[in-house]
Amino acid sequence: MKLQITLKKSLIGRKPNQIKTAHALGLKKINQVVVKESNEAINGMVKTISHLVDVTEVA
Repeated sequence: MKLQITLKKSLIGRKPNQIKTAHALGLKKINQVVVKESNEAINGMVKTISHLVDVTEVA
């Protein structure tokens, strides 16, 4: 299963670990979308910045 992750809120003024997590997922601009394979590491990263992103499952 894959996850479609969209950055919905700005990274300005966020804690450094949240900014680094978003960048590690490949998210730098608002409304940027990445598709990642769902695994423990990715799920943990998404949980860390869950208030900044929208996540949908892709077949």
